[in-house]
Amino acid sequence: MGEFLRSRRARIRPEDVGFASGSGPRRVPGLRREEVAHLAGVSVDYYVRLEQGRNRGVSDAVLGAVADALRLDADEREHLVRLARPDRTSGAPGDRSARPGVRQLLDWIAAPALAVGHRLDVLAWNRPACALITDFAALPRAERNMARLHLLNDEIGNRYPDRDFIAQEAVGHLRIAAGRHPRDAELHWLIAELTEKSPEFRHHWERHAVRTKSFGHKRLLHPEAGPLTLAYELTHFPHDPDLSLLVYTAAPDTPEAEALRVMAKA
Repeated sequence: MGEFLRSRRARIRPEDVGFASGSGPRRVPGLRREEVAHLAGVSVDYYVRLEQGRNRGVSDAVLGAVADALRLDADEREHLVRLARPDRTSGAPGDRSARPGVRQLLDWIAAPALAVGHRLDVLAWNRPACALITDFAALPRAERNMARLHLLNDEIGNRYPDRDFIAQEAVGHLRIAAGRHPRDAELHWLIAELTEKSPEFRHHWERHAVRTKSFGHKRLLHPEAGPLTLAYELTHFPHDPDLSLLVYTAAPDTPEAEALRVMAKA
């Protein structure tokens, strides 16, 4: 929590919130602790205790005031609350399989589609997804992970020219997952591996990037279809919020649409 708060006050210029930038030497960029405390309407000692992780009993009002002072967006606010009040009673979720109904749903979708867990593990897939990305069934279970495939598997990762942006998305997702599941040892092992082996991931992880992404575009150089720019949509299952449905699509009458049509028949 302390690292997250420090990273957020470091990105705010003092002059943007009414403080003189030249009021004494600054050892670090951004706001001082006392300036955040002033903006949030709390004592400096109380805010310092928050950055030290001594946040037991912190109220919603104080968390909201600190979030306002640090100009946190909706994802960052939720992350702050989860860091301040981690669930230390529940065990780590299994996240190792998708129920039969989800697998049947994927089989009925003509576009490339995946069921993805909170660690970005690929738990189920359809044939077009294999044609687009890789034969997931041929991979060891531990390697069926979108972050690992994009950032640690050069054969697949090098197909994506926006690899750094993909790393940023992975960091944002896994930061939120870590806040929701602080006791998930497998998640922490994954983050440690990515931090050690992927410079792109390490860069964004150290910046405490927090972001959810439910739609967007990905560019890739497919070994058979050539360069593609595909849209994607990510949605959650209401009764299983840690399970997501990821579907890749393309606009009608485009080379991408034709490529997906061919993959659907693969």
